[in-house]
Amino acid sequence: MADKRTLLSLIDQNFDQKRFLSQHWEGSFEEYLQLVAEKPWVARNAFQRVYDMIMHFGSERYSYLKEDYIRYHFFSDPIDNGRDAIFGLDRALMQLVDFLKSAAHGYGTDRRILLLHGPVGSSKSTIVRLLKKGLEYYSTLDEGALFTFAWKLEDEGGAVSTAPCPMHEEPLKLVPSEAREKVLEALNADLPEGRQVRIEGDLDPFCRRQFNDLLLRYEGDWRRVMDHVVVRRLVLSEKDRRGIGTFQPKDEKNQDSTELTGDINYRKIAEYGSDSDPRAFNFDGELNIANRGLVEFIEVLKLDVAFLYDLLGASQEHVIKPKKFAQTSIDEVIIGHTNEPEYKKLQSNELMEAFRDRTIKIDVPYNTRLSDEIRIYEKDFGRERIRGIHIAPHTIEVAAMWAVLTRLEQPKKAGLTLLQKLKLYNGKSLPGFTEDSVKELRDEAPREGMQGISPRYIQDKISNCLVSDQAMQDRAVNPFMLLNELENGLSHHSLISDEETRKRYRELLNVVREEYEDIVKTEVQRAISADEDAIKRLCANYIENVRAYTQHEKVRNKYTGKDEEPDERLMRSIEEKIDVPDSRKDDFRQEIMNYIGALALDGKKFEYHTNARLQKALELKLFEDQRDTIKLKNVVSGVVDDETQAKIDVVKQRLIKYFGYNETSATDVLNYVASIFARGDSKQED
Repeated sequence: MADKRTLLSLIDQNFDQKRFLSQHWEGSFEEYLQLVAEKPWVARNAFQRVYDMIMHFGSERYSYLKEDYIRYHFFSDPIDNGRDAIFGLDRALMQLVDFLKSAAHGYGTDRRILLLHGPVGSSKSTIVRLLKKGLEYYSTLDEGALFTFAWKLEDEGGAVSTAPCPMHEEPLKLVPSEAREKVLEALNADLPEGRQVRIEGDLDPFCRRQFNDLLLRYEGDWRRVMDHVVVRRLVLSEKDRRGIGTFQPKDEKNQDSTELTGDINYRKIAEYGSDSDPRAFNFDGELNIANRGLVEFIEVLKLDVAFLYDLLGASQEHVIKPKKFAQTSIDEVIIGHTNEPEYKKLQSNELMEAFRDRTIKIDVPYNTRLSDEIRIYEKDFGRERIRGIHIAPHTIEVAAMWAVLTRLEQPKKAGLTLLQKLKLYNGKSLPGFTEDSVKELRDEAPREGMQGISPRYIQDKISNCLVSDQAMQDRAVNPFMLLNELENGLSHHSLISDEETRKRYRELLNVVREEYEDIVKTEVQRAISADEDAIKRLCANYIENVRAYTQHEKVRNKYTGKDEEPDERLMRSIEEKIDVPDSRKDDFRQEIMNYIGALALDGKKFEYHTNARLQKALELKLFEDQRDTIKLKNVVSGVVDDETQAKIDVVKQRLIKYFGYNETSATDVLNYVASIFARGDSKQED
């Protein structure tokens, strides 16, 4: 049991006092000017800082369907070990970063509201949460340092107090407007475009009042005014309401624009004598406290019209209008998010034309690539997170497959199924389809991903399965349990308004069941034929016959010692497994020999698993040969002799070792596949 000393020691080891002190640095205005001269980036505006924060974590380029993409590592959430990681939305995230890059250079998007638009559960909130979390973290680093200031004031009795700037203003705003141009020329002389320091706007009303009062007191001696300024390091924090704000719409009757721009402090009116004295005003609205950082508007289009008018000035002019005060400058990134119905209302509302004109919309769709969708659920329900309950292989995959199918549009190309389209999007090659033709499929369905089943629905149903009585009893969840849960939930799904959609989703569940059946059949086949020595012998026999066939030679029969014609029956029994037609057999055999020859020229040895098609053909041939010896039909009936049981146990162990099953799920899947083959055999007999 840990004692007090051990616990205190652990705290000491994990609390960095030096880092704390660096984050609470204080100095004079003169010291800050020297710091800006050495490190101009400390005076970045909000857009520059958010963009630099994303780029701080690096990026990588890749190509998909002949288009270049950039994957920004920041959106994998390296700050929190992937807790809020975004998967599969690289196109939307590239648009987001391009918006911020343009704004950082001052090209105009810095005067726009960024609107994330998409269906429910498409990660809009997660993207903004990541940006807020990232800003908090980045502001604690030396690379992300920023500063604000406070005023040292004396009361009538001579006691000195400190009054922080309520809007965390940039200290360079204390430079008089007459001197700003020359100061900026000196600072920016050697800085590239996009990195240059800008001093925009004036001080907030409170600081402007303090500045002017002190300037009068010292008869215009600006240097003496600066003696009252304490520059401080600013660490952004949503919880402490420093530089990060969040606004969520409420009932229209309870909405008040002062929640955005601050309100009068009635207790201080008596002290200062007027409600228009900035010292009697609380600059604590969301737009006030988010100055120097970022403000999020949840369901922004549900806001009262009066709020949206405040946003027009905040975005276009970078000013807000607190009650009883002149327009006040702000420096912050404004991000809102909304869903499709609300956005359609905005488009049809002629009165909101000004708001639409100041908005840059980025579509945030659902995933349409299966591998990305799977990663969403593995993050929450992977083996590291779920202990004590075995999630059988393909359980998460089938749910993700169904979710993606609901989001895809029926292909216009004749003979192409929706499932094949899903596989093409996921990178699988199909005969007759090139990258160009897959790109055409995507281009003809631009709204794919903007409707369909939400990841939240899948997550809820996986959770239900994990706590179900059957899961508690078996300590396991399998694909059929989850598929049944998904189907049962459709009857009362709140976002499905018509029976036709519900029917279509049920039909897609049947498509997924059939695909799962094919997947497990293949796995069991591979497990049965996983005798590597047997495959190698079969491969050697096949290659020997193919070599003799292509060279017009005979094969020495190792049993009789006689030279015989190549075994055509053996070769065709293997080639037919991968649908090589009789008319193409010569070409296929020559391709195999050319492949072996090319490997030899490179000094490499041919092995069966170096050619995927041949490996599949050999495995299927071996499975066919061994299937009858294992007597899969008897597994269903339960009547199995000791020799067959031993073979079945070997197959189970292969399923466990190579495919991720446990004893129970391996038994279940073997019984299931045995029943499939039993049905198939009975149909053939009929």
